Amino acid sequence: MVAAIGRVIAFLREKQILHKVGVAISIAVIAAACYVLYHLLRGIDLDKVLEAIRQTEPRSIALAALFVAAGYFTLTFYDLFALRTIGRKEVPYRTAALAAFTSYSIGHNVGASVFTGGAVRYRIYSAWSLDGIDVAKICFLAGLTFWLGNAAVLGMGIAYHPEAASSIDQLPPWLNRVLAFAILTGLAVYVVWVSIKPRRVGRGSWTVELPGGPLTLLQIGIGIVDLGFCALAMYVLVPDEPNLGFVVVAVIFVSATLLGFASHSPGGLGVFDAAMLVGLWQMDKEGLLAGMLLFRILYYIVPFMLSVIILAIREIVIGTRLKRMHRLADALDPKPIRQDPTPG
Repeated sequence: MVAAIGRVIAFLREKQILHKVGVAISIAVIAAACYVLYHLLRGIDLDKVLEAIRQTEPRSIALAALFVAAGYFTLTFYDLFALRTIGRKEVPYRTAALAAFTSYSIGHNVGASVFTGGAVRYRIYSAWSLDGIDVAKICFLAGLTFWLGNAAVLGMGIAYHPEAASSIDQLPPWLNRVLAFAILTGLAVYVVWVSIKPRRVGRGSWTVELPGGPLTLLQIGIGIVDLGFCALAMYVLVPDEPNLGFVVVAVIFVSATLLGFASHSPGGLGVFDAAMLVGLWQMDKEGLLAGMLLFRILYYIVPFMLSVIILAIREIVIGTRLKRMHRLADALDPKPIRQDPTPG
């Protein structure tokens, strides 16, 4: 059975059917989001949105910025965990932190984060003799941590408050709760599966050994903490609604994030926003838009600018060091004086 499934997947990859299906899904998600946004944003008073931004308490913005910083700090452990898993223990934390922060902040804004983030990682990790295969493994393991964390947060959140998911997917709460328990069951089965014996995916030099049970639980924990900080940042920025607690906002936030990720649009632009507006329909639209704009500035714009500056400074420093090394090499190994072979 497993072999048959593998042959089917190989056939789909060979014919590029999976790629075409993925592109079609992305286009469909973006088109649906644009349609929803068009109807939701009609009648929005831009002046009220700007006024809501001005009236946001500086304390709330500072607290949100602190949660965003904590979220990006947690992201650095995605790469550190992946490096240790593939056996590259000589790469220090500072390098993993630099690669994780810059790759994620640039990937979030540019879109197609698998490729853009991978390119940034390769530029940084190549200084430590990591090749393209090593970087691909790091991207895979970091992505696995992301998805395991999402599954855990969504599963627990929807199981506790299924009505939050119903506001987005329009399914009855009982069905969402069933789906949540199915997600948690699948997560538990995966943990048991990798705990029984070492598991590997891929072929040849592309083979990756999956983390065992205890390390997978650590992966899940890292993902939960990361998403928790991000959801907290959004929670303190959106309007205060007595009937909407943190769990509701977190479930809708994570669902919107996943939809934005599936669309491959830069920062989930349009898709994320539409899902948030649909899911948090009880909130004042202008106030919600103001909170979402502030979140984008804190989570996307500011880290992106910092990453570009950091990478630019890094390239200048590396270039300066190379020039010095070349000058030093020339000074230590002067070219011999050319003799004129013509007899005088």
